[in-house]
Amino acid sequence: MLIRYGIDKAGKRYERARIYTLEEHRISRQKIDKEALIITDRLQREGYHAYIVGGAVRDLLIGKTPKDFDITTDAQPKKVRRLFWNSRIIGRRFRLVHVHFKDGKIIEVSTFRSNEPGADNNDFGTLEEDVERRDFSINALYYDPKKEYVYDFVSAMKDVRSKRMRSLLPLETTFQDDPVRMIRAVKYAAAGQFSIPFGLRKAIRKNAGELENISSSRMTEEVFKVLEGGSSAAIIRLAEQYGLLSFMIPSLLEEISGIGGKKAFREFLSLLDELDKRIAGAGEPLSRGELIQRIFGPYLRLPGDEGYDQLFKTAFRGFKGLLSPLTPPNLDVENAVKLLFDERGIVKEKKKKKKRRRRKRTKKAPSEEGTRLQEESVQAPASGSDSSDTGSSGSSGS
Repeated sequence: MLIRYGIDKAGKRYERARIYTLEEHRISRQKIDKEALIITDRLQREGYHAYIVGGAVRDLLIGKTPKDFDITTDAQPKKVRRLFWNSRIIGRRFRLVHVHFKDGKIIEVSTFRSNEPGADNNDFGTLEEDVERRDFSINALYYDPKKEYVYDFVSAMKDVRSKRMRSLLPLETTFQDDPVRMIRAVKYAAAGQFSIPFGLRKAIRKNAGELENISSSRMTEEVFKVLEGGSSAAIIRLAEQYGLLSFMIPSLLEEISGIGGKKAFREFLSLLDELDKRIAGAGEPLSRGELIQRIFGPYLRLPGDEGYDQLFKTAFRGFKGLLSPLTPPNLDVENAVKLLFDERGIVKEKKKKKKRRRRKRTKKAPSEEGTRLQEESVQAPASGSDSSDTGSSGSSGS
């Protein structure tokens, strides 16, 4: 292990970070996403610092395969955008760069954030300042693929190894500043089997109501990340224990409660278990339409006296109601309806084509004028022979 030292205001040297080598952290470059390596390598060749950060490092350390590889760098968004033609800058609150690859794959690149008093979310800073803005210690490890070092500024490696959650921000304000952190805390704890200490548990329960302040689009993304992650049953179970679930899927939860209380909720968790197994065995992510159909479809009641087109509209509205306040794209909801209809054997009746009756052709009776002309053509002398005779006599006379 290497040590990075800093100098405090009194001029004394202190331990700033611990640097773990390959022999200690056991993360090989071969375990890193190829496109993520392309990005970090190019940034470093251009003279910038670039690290794999957050959940990817955490997951690799505990033996899990990361779903996403996020990158952080000292290159500002416009600089990153110039280096990658397949990228674009997104966000107002947090300006980030999304680098796009085939099959819809996106890798997120953020710039170090400043932690100076009064700094906003788009004031850029140093690596050390960026660490101080991370939510939990287990997300504050930085991996350099070139040197194969893991940088630890906050004793995060100790927390990862002991499977313990720890907030890096004051518990009095962290969840008020960003309520989504509560969902993420539960997600990290359940998916990675991390323990949540008493103080953190208490703060989550106390601030659960802050989730009402989250926009529907942001809540939609967080809930679908839970469903897509392969640990949805454990996460939803823990979210319910901490009072978060009624803000995440309130309409569906109300429907489940109306069916049969705790027993119905246990059946819902079994449904999520099946989803997790399906995701684990699929080898590729499920479409959001299929996620909606699998989780919300069993609770959708449909009338039996409507035609296909009207029933489709009814099912669409029903899904939207169960999803509320989540707002996935309408196309995903339409796909969910189609999958539900396939499952329930609801098909659109083909319209019977009317056979065209052939009309019998009748011979038209010739008109009076037509009959007269026909008779005249039969009775008239051959004009061609008269002309021939006249022509012959004229020729001999000359």
